[in-house]
This record gives sequence, structure tokens and C-alpha cells, in this order.
Amino acid sequence: MIPHGANQHAVTASLRPPRRWTYLVTGLAALALAGCGEGDGPLVLKVAHNGSPDHPYQAGFERFKEIIERDTGGAVQVQIFENGQLGTEEEASIMVKLGALAASAASAGGGLGSFVPEAEAFNLPFVFRDMPHFYRVLDGAPGQRVAEAVDERLDAIVLGWWFSGVRNTWNGDRPVRTPEDLAGLKIRVMASPVLVQAFQALGAQATPMSFGELYSALEQGVVDGAETDHVDLLYERFYEVTQYVSLTEHMYLAAALVFSRKVFDRLPEDVQAVVLRAGRESTIAQRQAMETATLDALAELQAMGTLEFLPVDRSLFQARVRAVYEANAERVGGMEVIDEIAAY
Repeated sequence: MIPHGANQHAVTASLRPPRRWTYLVTGLAALALAGCGEGDGPLVLKVAHNGSPDHPYQAGFERFKEIIERDTGGAVQVQIFENGQLGTEEEASIMVKLGALAASAASAGGGLGSFVPEAEAFNLPFVFRDMPHFYRVLDGAPGQRVAEAVDERLDAIVLGWWFSGVRNTWNGDRPVRTPEDLAGLKIRVMASPVLVQAFQALGAQATPMSFGELYSALEQGVVDGAETDHVDLLYERFYEVTQYVSLTEHMYLAAALVFSRKVFDRLPEDVQAVVLRAGRESTIAQRQAMETATLDALAELQAMGTLEFLPVDRSLFQARVRAVYEANAERVGGMEVIDEIAAY
């Protein structure tokens, strides 16, 4: 259903698969239909994420796979495609919508934000105070409301809200303890309009670029720093090309475990129940894996002794980005939605 007042052509166009991978989607759709049809072999559910085999996303999907294969006696098998093998998060989301992919991990800033504007409320910097607040929002009424929007826009069920890290700001030029310290620094940010606006409001030169180009851009001085979680700071070896880590904790990243309704509706009722249960259990496993990975990465980075970790007064930064909330309020459901999340 197209929301009242929306431009139907624009909405339809936004969900149209990029031409460069139309053939891939067509082929996968055929495979998915074959896998969900009747036959002598097991039914195969294909799932995908853009993390490495060591990423907590993988831990979540392995738990998902374990429960489904165990509780169906092997009648249903799960095939995991990691490392973005099937495309970007955005492409995976469209495959889920088409029924070409059973499930994917779609972050609020990647696989959801382009199609479900309501999910951008979770990308607003400093909207979450801490982990308990983050989980309360995702598991409460705000998370359910966004899940309903995902169902409507992507024809997909949110089986659970996963945790994709806490982002901090770091650079190799100078300590940053206040927004004024960010003035003029070229900071690589995710390609999220909300995040670009936020860092511009903080005085930085927000610079979106491919994550894969970041290390060389830091080496060459194209950018002064970036904003990532501790896991990426460690695993991608950015600690080699930076020095000051400001504990801004400006984003707690949410990712939805989305399951194609087209695939779900073709499953027998007993298998549907297993999928729902596997989604709940995998969410617990993934969150635990991400929390552990975050703490372990921070401990390892601190033990190196080469980085300076700087506490900040987050309220100073939050005051600067209030205008970004107001500028994006309409597309996420209004200021009352943002205020509800902040106070939840």
C-alpha cells in the first residue's frame, strides 16, 4: 500500500532493482521458488549478510540455521551467504522483497534506510543514551512501529532487531572533546544523509566515501579521521593510521533480521513457527556476540597503548544536532516520534 499523499511513481521507482544486477535477482528468484517447492530434497532457505565469517552477523545466522535444521529434522536447510556475496545491503533488501532471498541482515542505515524512511529515526545521532535504552526502544513500541513499516514497504517480517555496534569519532590530528574541536576536520561518515548533516552541524567536513577506500584515504591525508565502532577500528587496522578516539557513542546501530513474506507464506504452518522461534533465538545470540566483540575489541585497542581514548560530554554534541532532528522529523514520522524514542 502506498501511503496517502506519496508519489506512487517515486515510491515504485525507489524499489526497482538496479539494472546491473537484474539477472542475478531473476536467477535467485528461480532458485528460491525451486527451494520452496515440493520435492524429495530438503527445502533450502538462502540468507545473506555483508559481514565477514567472524562477524557477529554470522553468529546470529548460524544460530538461526541451527534451530531451523534441528527443529525441522533436516527437512529445511539454511544456506548462509556472507561478505556481501549476493550484493549490497540495499540489493539484498530488494531480493528479500521479491522473494529471491529468504532473509538478510538489513541495518537501519543501509538495507532499510533507502526504502523505509521511518527507520532513519534510529540513525539520528545521540538519540540513544545507552545500551539498555537502545534495546528498550527496539523491543518496544517504536521498534514494532518501524517493523510494521518494513512489512509494508519491503513485504518482509522483522524476526528481530540485531545490534550492529556503537560508533565513535576518531582522528589523527588532535584531541576532540567538544564540538568546537571538530571544526574543519575532514571526517569520513557513512553515506547517510542524516549522518552527513549531523557532522556538518558539529563543524566537521563530513566526507562520505566507500568503506574500502578509507584506510588509504587516511594514509594519504584525504580525510583526517572517521566514525566507526571499536570492532572496525581493530579489525580494519585503522589504529595504525589514527591516534585520538573520542567516545562520542553518537550512534547505536540497529539492524533488522528481515524475512521475505513471499517465502514465509509458502512455508507450512509448522515451519513458519520454527522460523519465528529461530528469529527470536538468533537475535539473542547475535546481540551477545556483538556485545562481546565490542568489549574485546576495546580491551585489545587499549592494551596496544598507541591510542588516546577521550571521554566527552555527549550533551554538548546532542545540542548541536537538534536542528538535524527537526530537518528530518517529517520523513521519520514527526518530532513526536523522535521525542518518544529519546524519552523511552
